[in-house]
Amino acid sequence: MNPSTLTIHRWTPLSITSLAAVVGAQLLLVAVPLVFDANVVERLTTLFIYGILALMWNSLAGYGGLVSVGQQAFFGLGAYAAIRLADAGFPVYPALALGALLVAVAALPMAQAMLRLKGGEFAIGMWVVAEFVHLLVNLDPLIQGETGTSLIALNGFDAEARRSYTYWAALASMAALAWGMFFLLRGRLGTAAQAIRDNEEAAASVGVRVFAAKRTLFLLSAFGCALAGALWVATTISFQPKTYFSVQWSAYMIFMVLVGGIGTFEGPILGAVLFFAVETAFGATGVWYMIGLGATALLFAMLLPQGLWGAIEKRFGLRLLPVGYFLK
Repeated sequence: MNPSTLTIHRWTPLSITSLAAVVGAQLLLVAVPLVFDANVVERLTTLFIYGILALMWNSLAGYGGLVSVGQQAFFGLGAYAAIRLADAGFPVYPALALGALLVAVAALPMAQAMLRLKGGEFAIGMWVVAEFVHLLVNLDPLIQGETGTSLIALNGFDAEARRSYTYWAALASMAALAWGMFFLLRGRLGTAAQAIRDNEEAAASVGVRVFAAKRTLFLLSAFGCALAGALWVATTISFQPKTYFSVQWSAYMIFMVLVGGIGTFEGPILGAVLFFAVETAFGATGVWYMIGLGATALLFAMLLPQGLWGAIEKRFGLRLLPVGYFLK
């Protein structure tokens, strides 16, 4: 290959078409509650929340190299903050977003401590934080320990209106977080994050602000996971701490990202769709469902470490929504 014939690209006709198609699809999805029945609306709401969780875990681990098994801390805190704000008289749907924002603010001092840990220490440290936060939430008299409580303010809406508002909130949240992450990763943060993931010491040696980049990704992931938790409590209404702070949420995130393609933008979205389909088909099988998820994630990690989309991208060179540059 003659180097003089190589050119650097970011957009292709295919990626421009894909961008337009995604925007068009998101606009069409706005009309779903007006056309389809309650079951379709509720299932799509669940899919959007899974998409948020997959995108947020991928931003942390796939781009920042920060593998966490404790993101359920933020998921549970997002639901808890929404309940607390609504109980204080704050309008319930704005409380979902404000609660997530407050969790991100609370995550700032946490980042100062946790980001000093490396590799497995960070992963286990985040799990310990999640368990500690779980215990603290249980001490709140409003929550009544593991008995839990409900997002009572939602009872002011009839079932159809509540279902539609929650759907639109989930769709808007997923779209805003996905596009926000897309444009952040196309900028200096994305370049810095990938350099840190590949070799943190080398990145620091060429002037990358390692801690600042990792902190930004940590706070973004905290906010997104908290918003997902707030949306989840809006769909279920009830809140039991042991459910919201369960490590299964991190397991779901890891599964979606590993299967879809860690370190790619499209992969987690594909992983969320696949996980949603698997859950719909096999979720009622109980413990065997969880065993199957774990075994599948393990097989992908060993045999297809780049995930489905990573393998497709490598084999065919497809870049639907590119966040980096490539040679042509």
